[in-house]
Amino acid sequence: MSAVATSPTAAWTILVVAGLLEVVWAIGLKYTAGFTRVVPTVITLVAMAASVALLGIAMKSLPVGTAYAVWVGVGAVGTVVLGIVLFGDPVGTVRLVSVALIVAGIVGLKLADTA
Repeated sequence: MSAVATSPTAAWTILVVAGLLEVVWAIGLKYTAGFTRVVPTVITLVAMAASVALLGIAMKSLPVGTAYAVWVGVGAVGTVVLGIVLFGDPVGTVRLVSVALIVAGIVGLKLADTA
């Protein structure tokens, strides 16, 4: 699988999947009820391990700062959106503008990597 990450497109795809798995484990933490529920706990721990493993694979081909920032950004944006949808987290102008700034930062890092 590590040979796949030599392609920049593959590395970016792996990185996005790693970020999406970060969303899974971040949201999963809520469902574990402090790691007292077995199934959500197992899903969360597997998602954590897979997310970090894929991040490591992507970092073989991408700059470390870019890869880490994008991974965190995808995770943060996805978690905020699902927090609003699933848990009724607050939605406000400042919150939405802040999420938009994170997305702009992710896009900027992607563009800077290809320049």
